Amino acid sequence: MPTRGHLCRDCGTHGDQVPAPKRCHQCGSPRVISHDELFALSIAHVDCDAFYATVEKRDRPELADKPLIIGGGTRGVVSTCCYIARQSGVRSAMPSVTAKRLCPDAVFIKPDMAKYVAVSRQIRALMDEMTPLVQPLSIDEAFLDMTGTAALHKASPAEMLARFAKRVETEIGVTISVGLSHNKFLAKIASDLDKPRGFAIIGKAETLPFLAPKPISMIYGVGKVFTEKLRRDGFLTIGQLQQHPADDLIRRYGEIGARLGRLAQGEDTRQVHSNDPMKTVSSETTFFTDIADFDNLSTKLLALCERLSERLKAKNLVGDTVTLKLKTADFRLRTRSRHLMIPSQLVHTLYDNGVQLLAREIDGTAFRLIGIGVSGLEAATGDDPVDLLEPVIARKSAAERAMDRLRSKFGRDAVIRGKLYRGPGDDVPDINEEKKDSS
Repeated sequence: MPTRGHLCRDCGTHGDQVPAPKRCHQCGSPRVISHDELFALSIAHVDCDAFYATVEKRDRPELADKPLIIGGGTRGVVSTCCYIARQSGVRSAMPSVTAKRLCPDAVFIKPDMAKYVAVSRQIRALMDEMTPLVQPLSIDEAFLDMTGTAALHKASPAEMLARFAKRVETEIGVTISVGLSHNKFLAKIASDLDKPRGFAIIGKAETLPFLAPKPISMIYGVGKVFTEKLRRDGFLTIGQLQQHPADDLIRRYGEIGARLGRLAQGEDTRQVHSNDPMKTVSSETTFFTDIADFDNLSTKLLALCERLSERLKAKNLVGDTVTLKLKTADFRLRTRSRHLMIPSQLVHTLYDNGVQLLAREIDGTAFRLIGIGVSGLEAATGDDPVDLLEPVIARKSAAERAMDRLRSKFGRDAVIRGKLYRGPGDDVPDINEEKKDSS
């Protein structure tokens, strides 16, 4: 009978035996993970558990057993919430008034971004001790490639990740969940399987049977509308995609059909890469008057996204990481990033991701600068494949391409987005005319 690796997440005791122990024979902890490929996998996704809320509960123990929502104001949005609040249906980006109605006993706290950034940097420092290949996706999650680190640390990636999770919890006071697999797609899925304080593994040998019964919506980027289209076409589970001829998926859904076929087989060749700031295209602006209002800031952001998209299209580039940059009135810098499953150059993709990052920063702070950038650059190969995921997105993309053609023929001012339009009597925008674009 083959051996099965096991590891105690609390004391680090590990070994190979069948059956794997239900409790650690060294410390008695029930937090023992076991898997046939436990010591062979090296691609991880690390995700903090309800990050902002966990940090606040760490600093205010009296809130430990209360529903906590980070966000506020009658016109504000939920930045994040604890798991207790989530049981009432509260979710990130939900209007605060809706969250209050769903969870009337919740405690609301305004975001303290300086504190969250400081904690995030502490966690990142611990990641950097394990491997130089850390790819942040946002303030509270990252991919890690720990291939080849066992010789340096005298421990497998699984052991190092278990130690890392314990250090984050004991030294920093927040909890994380870890997904470990053989590629980024599966590592990210794994990190969601056992939240909070989770450690889940998806091995190579089990990839196909693991994915087969899962709903197609588990594939990142497949939203409600496209899920319904696939359902009408007879596809309910990933297993049905696995059994379907790849050429027919391409015939039905174009390039995204090829992607669906690959991911259904658990295939993902994307590499974990540290973001290189020199390989970035960005656009930013400094205001004449500091701005704290979300609507005003989001309008400025849309204008920057248009300029950034124009530069990417001119260079025939797409990028897979969107980064928002904000500078406060007292010159403190905030940067927030979000990873795109499919690289893009389109305004609506840049803006939709950028404005979600912006919404989490609205806490009454006045900003003197806003910027948006794209990294993880590569040559564009044609229309954005993400356009084919949802009919609504496809329509937005088609409209944007049409705008590009009109502007190319008649000039940039031939078509103006409604959010950016200013009538003859409107004030002159308080944007510095010197755009600080860099690439």
